[in-house]
Amino acid sequence: MTRTGRPAPLPRSDSLRFDEVEPDDDCICGGCAARRRARRHAAPVHEGGHAAARSVRRRAAVLMAAVGTALGGGAVGAATAAPVPTPGGPAVPRVDTPQGEVGGLYGESATEERTAAAQPVTRASIIERAQRWVDQKVPYSMSRYWSDGYRQDCSGFVSMAWGLGSSQTTWTLPDFAERITKAELQPGDVLIHNDPASPRSGSHVTVFGGWTDAARTRYVAYEQTSPGATKRVTPYAYWSNSATYVPYRYKALTSGGGSSDGAAATAFPGADKFGPGADNAFVTRLGEMLVRRGGGRFYAEGPGPRWSESDRRATEAFQLAQGWRGGEADGVPGKDTWDYLVNGKGRDIAAAVPLPPPPPSPPSPSPSPGDSSPAFPGPGAFGPGAVGEQVELLGGQLVRKGFGDAYTEGPGPRWTDADRSGVRAFQEAAGWSGAEADGYPGPDTWRVLFS
Repeated sequence: MTRTGRPAPLPRSDSLRFDEVEPDDDCICGGCAARRRARRHAAPVHEGGHAAARSVRRRAAVLMAAVGTALGGGAVGAATAAPVPTPGGPAVPRVDTPQGEVGGLYGESATEERTAAAQPVTRASIIERAQRWVDQKVPYSMSRYWSDGYRQDCSGFVSMAWGLGSSQTTWTLPDFAERITKAELQPGDVLIHNDPASPRSGSHVTVFGGWTDAARTRYVAYEQTSPGATKRVTPYAYWSNSATYVPYRYKALTSGGGSSDGAAATAFPGADKFGPGADNAFVTRLGEMLVRRGGGRFYAEGPGPRWSESDRRATEAFQLAQGWRGGEADGVPGKDTWDYLVNGKGRDIAAAVPLPPPPPSPPSPSPSPGDSSPAFPGPGAFGPGAVGEQVELLGGQLVRKGFGDAYTEGPGPRWTDADRSGVRAFQEAAGWSGAEADGYPGPDTWRVLFS
């Protein structure tokens, strides 16, 4: 009431701030619990967070400082500077923690997670989880938590990929792993760099996704770095501080053993994971299995996650080694090919045997006055990496002759697997086989195709 006895005016609706009213600490209803959690995990004000959340954190910090002083006259502050073992080296004084403190999901208190038993996980599931953050473009933050509960920084990213159930740091991740060598690296392992001089901003960790060259100088790295989760080809061991990155392998890594993750690791992932344009961990795994079965000679570099002609040729060689022909040996893995490779079935790819020289080609007939067939441009105009009008001319003629089923788009000037498939189908229809139906046009193929 005012002094005149009139009711005080109600506040303007745009000034009401019900969300700034703190929920009671002892209220157990879902709304108050959700409000308390949201306040604890809200972004700082300088990152766009709400001032009320800052006040909650400030009061919590004051309370912790008071408790620390009461219990030991500043013992809490001293504890943060306790020596922390450096992976592979002596203890180093630590004045800060990288990427935030060890914490449970959504930043909840984590008193047991540091020593909790690691949960079994497969290499395939590690890569799949890492790829999920890349696909979702999870933004980088050392204080925020993604919808799955993990902190949005590099160590939170690896904690999520390994399924730890808590967000660790680059300093504590080695507690869940064993140190390995560069030669032992496989997809799902990690590379950790810890910088004692700058543990928060100088330390980093990446997930190893597979080598991209035979010399092992570059690899696919999955990582959480500003502005967000990314997957990119990276020089070994990293762009900077390369000499101080250490390879580690998760202790609870499993190959299956009846778990759902194990079934996913051995089950055929689907035909859409292979072929032109495919770029994923299953392509890398396919190549690695083919190399172990004798297909290494087909790879000038790799195997890697991007599908290449090397993958197709090695797969075709493995299929032919099993006695499969025609559509069963098309160079793209199906359920049977995958089953044979995963479970070690069938015959290995035989060592290369020089092919007998082809019989001499009969002299090409002289063109008739009305013959407008284009001249054969030479074998160098076709094959992986070839680009030119001759490739597009070839594709157009294959379509006109009824051998264009392999094209999903085009034909175009860049040589693709669809060009080779069309040429091979034409050669087989003309009665050629073996080396004479390899999918690459020679003078005879060109002459007959354009006749």
